[in-house]
Amino acid sequence: MKKIEAVIKPFKLDEVREALSDVGITGLTVSEVKGFGRQKGHTELYRGAEYVVDFLPKIKIEIVVGEAVVEQAIEAIVKAARTGKIGDGKIFVTPVEQVVRIRTGELNEDAI
Repeated sequence: MKKIEAVIKPFKLDEVREALSDVGITGLTVSEVKGFGRQKGHTELYRGAEYVVDFLPKIKIEIVVGEAVVEQAIEAIVKAARTGKIGDGKIFVTPVEQVVRIRTGELNEDAI
């Protein structure tokens, strides 16, 4: 099993959710986060005063999938989230040792 974490632009969330649904992924966790990479933030003007916004709003999606679905999930996220501009985001894939469904006690692949 693998955990896929994707940090994307907020307006791409619905497209990514639909793309993941199309490849059979039914559950995901979504968090509103802030961060920056090469995009480095930007300068804004508020009531005549200029200030720097270092951290930009992003969405972090977390899913746990079986080994057989990892590549399909990554491709779906990349295709749906890509705008071709700086700040499109990143995908991180890490191994998951164990999953337990709290309600039923199911383990690992059965609990996904």
